[in-house]
This record gives sequence, structure tokens and C-alpha cells, in this order.
Amino acid sequence: MSLNKSTLAAQSATSGFVLLWGSAAIFTRLGLDNASPLALLICRFAIALVALLLVAVIRGRVLPQPGTRGQVMGSGLMMIGGYAVCYFEAMARGVTPGLIATIMGIQPILTLCLVERRMQGLRLVGLLIALAGLILLVWRSISAAHVAASGIVFSLAALGFMTYGAIMQKKIHQQPADVLPLQYGVSLLLCVLLAPLGEFHLVINWQFAVAVLFLGVLISVVAQLLLYRLLNSGNIVNVTSLFYLVPVITALLDYLLLGNALPWSGVMGMAAIIAGIVLVFKAPRKIV
Repeated sequence: MSLNKSTLAAQSATSGFVLLWGSAAIFTRLGLDNASPLALLICRFAIALVALLLVAVIRGRVLPQPGTRGQVMGSGLMMIGGYAVCYFEAMARGVTPGLIATIMGIQPILTLCLVERRMQGLRLVGLLIALAGLILLVWRSISAAHVAASGIVFSLAALGFMTYGAIMQKKIHQQPADVLPLQYGVSLLLCVLLAPLGEFHLVINWQFAVAVLFLGVLISVVAQLLLYRLLNSGNIVNVTSLFYLVPVITALLDYLLLGNALPWSGVMGMAAIIAGIVLVFKAPRKIV
């Protein structure tokens, strides 16, 4: 019975994370239509920090364990602050969601190379199939991209921050709710310090309010807690490979909510992503 409960909990966490993270692109676009990247991030991180501090006060623990706070801040600056700033700045410089999704799709393969010296053949095949499916799914967005070199640089920086941040976070053996308040605190501070260096504007309306509340609460708190729980309990390559499913959810929501149908190449890409992820999870692996 306990095994069934733990399996159900893991599946629920995985499904919840993928669904929430997949819907984030729609609300991010809505937010960026009404604010500059740093303005949106400051509002998002501030809301997340307030929510996390409320949870921390109720739990009776605001800071992580003594002796680990430097590591926690470093991981947060990379995986939350640095990643988000570079991701948003890349989009502001013309990088399409499809192109940056493809660049970020390298993350599971890069993680596999970094943490597992002897790569399992079947797992690598699954990751490559999923990456090929991702390219098929977002091909129209990639082909329409006309970006400056700075946009690609920011995209690659986002990839690096997320990859190394996830590896660092995997080494932190504490409850997610114990580390996230400090991580969002330093990430918010990073955005405030960067604000004078770039464009800063926002339009407060119902669209912005909906976008920032969704991103600040459901993505920055709920989805981030689920992601950290998955990293704590699972293989890091398997967890990062779940990001391949995010564009699938986004494409389905785009069709269901906005009526934008996928071409056959997109449908084939979705099928390839799912097949590749199945191979990744079925292949023999060591726990990292």
C-alpha cells in the first residue's frame, strides 16, 4: 500500500509540474506584453517571496540549515535568478519560444554528459529522439526566428544556469520549502540590482495582474516546489528530460484555448518526444 501511495505521489508531482510549467509560456507572453523583463521578474519574485515567507512562518523555519546557506544561495542565483533573467532577456531580443525551447532541450543531454561518465546507449538514444521531436514540434517558430547574436548568447547562458543550477540543487538534501525563501530573496535582489542597467516599465491592468499572479504563485512556488521534490527523489537526467514535455503541453493549450492547430510535423514531433521520454525512463540507470 505504501509503495502504491508513493508511486501515486510521484506521478502526481510529475504531472503537476509538467502541466504548470507547460502553461507558463502563455502567461509569460501575456506578462511581457505589459512589462519589461526585469519589471515582470521583480513583481513575480516579490509575490513568490511573500508567499514562501508565509509558508515558512507557519512551518517555523525561514532559513536553511546553518553551513549550507552559501550553497543554497548559489544554487538559487543560478537556477532561479540567473536562468530567469537570461531567459526573459533572450525573448526580449527576438528569440522565439520555439528556438529557446530547442536550446534548452540540450539540457538533459548536457546533464547526462556531466553527471554520468558512462552514458547508457538507450538513454542517449531516447534523449536524441526527444530532441528531434522537439525540433519538429517547434520548427515553425525556429524558422521564423530573426535574432541578434546577443539573443543566442542569453539563451546559451540560460541553458548553462539551469543545467549547473540543477546539479547544485540535487546536492542540497533539505526540504524544498526550507531553501526556496532564501533563493527567491537573493534572486529578487539580483533583479533589483540589474534594473537600473536596462529598460524598466510596466502597465498595470487585469492582464498583467493575472499573468504575474500565475507566475508568482503557481509557477514560482507550486511548480518550483514540485521540481525540487522531483530532483530530491529522482535521477537528475530523468527529471530534466521532463522539460521536453513542456512544449507539448504548451502546444495543446495553444490549440485548446486559442484554436491554433498543429501541422502534421508538430504532431509527429509530439509523438517522438513521448517515445523518447519513455525510452529514457525505461533504460537502466544509476541514481545521481
